[in-house]
Amino acid sequence: MHDKLLAIVEEFDRLSREMGTQEVASNPDVYRRHAKAQSDLQELVACFRHYQLNVTRLDEADQILRDETDLEIREMADEEKRDLTSSLDELETQLRLLLLPKDPLDAKNTIVEIRAGTGGEEAALFAADLFRMYSRYAERKDWRLEVMNTNATGLGGFKEITFKITGESVYSQLKFEGGVHRVQRVPTTEAQGRIHTSAVTVAVLPEADAVEVALDANDLQIDVYRSSGPGGQSVNTTDSAVRVTHKPSGLVVTCQDEKSQHKNKAKALMILRSRLLAHKIEEEASARSADRRNQVGSGDRSERIRTYNFPQNRLTDHRINLTLYRLEAIAEGDIQDIVDALIAADRARRLAEA
Repeated sequence: MHDKLLAIVEEFDRLSREMGTQEVASNPDVYRRHAKAQSDLQELVACFRHYQLNVTRLDEADQILRDETDLEIREMADEEKRDLTSSLDELETQLRLLLLPKDPLDAKNTIVEIRAGTGGEEAALFAADLFRMYSRYAERKDWRLEVMNTNATGLGGFKEITFKITGESVYSQLKFEGGVHRVQRVPTTEAQGRIHTSAVTVAVLPEADAVEVALDANDLQIDVYRSSGPGGQSVNTTDSAVRVTHKPSGLVVTCQDEKSQHKNKAKALMILRSRLLAHKIEEEASARSADRRNQVGSGDRSERIRTYNFPQNRLTDHRINLTLYRLEAIAEGDIQDIVDALIAADRARRLAEA
């Protein structure tokens, strides 16, 4: 590991030197690539240099303990040695984490699909609540959210809603949200005050571009039709809705929220590419591991990942046995603690495997 870290520091220093040259500084594309590469290494290099500094200080403390006869100075050196040894253990763990291969998808924008499952209208209302939760979270992160397609109900819920979130490292923060989200509460439609259990599925897809997923026109069946849903909007008076069927996979994507047929088609193709990319990733993960049940956030939509119990103000993430009693704040987008815990659990698993 030490040799690998030294090579990384050397590469970091090389990038720094070249960014200071006229040749690189005068070429915006090259300079941008250098800056991105250097930025990717910066945290690791800073951690390793801190580690090296502490190693030097530990050697100095050992030297004092070998040579010094003054009892007070020896006690100070011994205390510093204990602190440095503990710090070095922590830094070594951090270095191992930073050396883990990064998911190349982490920096991507993300398409999220929320669909009402069992529970009828209550499931649709909970789908709307989840959309609100992710919308509020996106606002906290200064991300931009764009609704791609909706299928609303008369009571303000969603049978289905698809949206895109754009910003810094969106997929890295949201990729563990995929799966079945279960809610336990008294629905607004319940006259007897009984607690109902409903479920909603969430799919989190890294945005795929045309280079990553090429679509052959011969593999696509594109149908246009009149939009449905709440009336009074011009989208319901023209054949602007688009349905795209990918014949080889059988995947079907519909978009109807835009007035323009061309815009709906472009959004549908974007969603289709992302679904195909996610399917490819899942197939590759299955090929690498016959048993994916121990993986945090495998992406399996049939996996019940979380329960929202409103009468008890309790959220439980079943994958990492995390329970929080502040559901009202979570419903308003305060989910960073959950996101961080899932990321930490995934890193710990990968570190153990490595």
